[in-house]
Amino acid sequence: MKIFNSLEQIVDVEESVIALGNFDGVHLGHQKLIFRAVRNAKSAGKKSAVFTFSNHPRNFLGKGEEVKSILYPGEKARIIRELGVDYLYNIEFNEEIMNTEAIDFVDNILLNKMNMKEAVCGFNYRFGKMAKGTPEVLMREGIIKGYGIHILEPIKIEGQIVSSTLIRNLIKEGEMIKCKTFMGRNYVVGGKVVVGNKLGRKLGFPTSNIYIDKKMVSPPNGVYVTICHHNGIDYPSITNVGVKPTIGKYEKNVETHIFNFDKILYNKEIRVEFIQKMRDEKKFDSIDELSKQIVADCEEAKRIHNI
Repeated sequence: MKIFNSLEQIVDVEESVIALGNFDGVHLGHQKLIFRAVRNAKSAGKKSAVFTFSNHPRNFLGKGEEVKSILYPGEKARIIRELGVDYLYNIEFNEEIMNTEAIDFVDNILLNKMNMKEAVCGFNYRFGKMAKGTPEVLMREGIIKGYGIHILEPIKIEGQIVSSTLIRNLIKEGEMIKCKTFMGRNYVVGGKVVVGNKLGRKLGFPTSNIYIDKKMVSPPNGVYVTICHHNGIDYPSITNVGVKPTIGKYEKNVETHIFNFDKILYNKEIRVEFIQKMRDEKKFDSIDELSKQIVADCEEAKRIHNI
């Protein structure tokens, strides 16, 4: 998959079928759009493409509460690549794009720049100045200019429309099992392992600690059954998200204990995949009480992991 991070980088690309959208979670609804674009491109002998923004337009506009990201940029690109896409247009939403009239957006960006011959979008896709561009505009222009357009209805699961807003709320509520139902995979936190207070090691439960990126949506404080990915291997693990109230004041972070693992991972990259929440984080009266709870949590997590 070839990735373009600016409009200037897009030169002499082949004719393509483009999936249009923000794709901030690449959830099951997004995947349906992308699958359709890939399938249609293969049938037509053209390239498949995804056009998305590297930043959320609402954050650029500065209106309301900041929209937290569900996926890291690299994770988003990896998932889209695995869906079989040829081109990823990962363009920054800026003032120029914000002020581009809807018709100019179609003509100058989609047709002239990206060589679009067919578009796939959701029923609520918006584009162009003041978001005046709609699927109906795309359809009207397609009739005039000779490109195809497919407008897909939303996916419903358990009576709810699959959306990034829904998934953000599920993550913030710690509903990891439901999150997977709508996203199609487990929620993941990743980063470079940093040095912690080493209390876990002293208690016999060494942990790998990573900071939470404040731009990312994060789960509530608590203990979770997880899988830790490192160097291409999946390890069953248990993870605490929180501020360690029993032992002092700390910034919220993620600390993961990998079962049957004795390597030190400082400065190494890991990904922590959240399976389910076990309990809320709580303050214990003593380190001894905390230690006993850790033992109980680990036994429960091992049972869930079937180890």
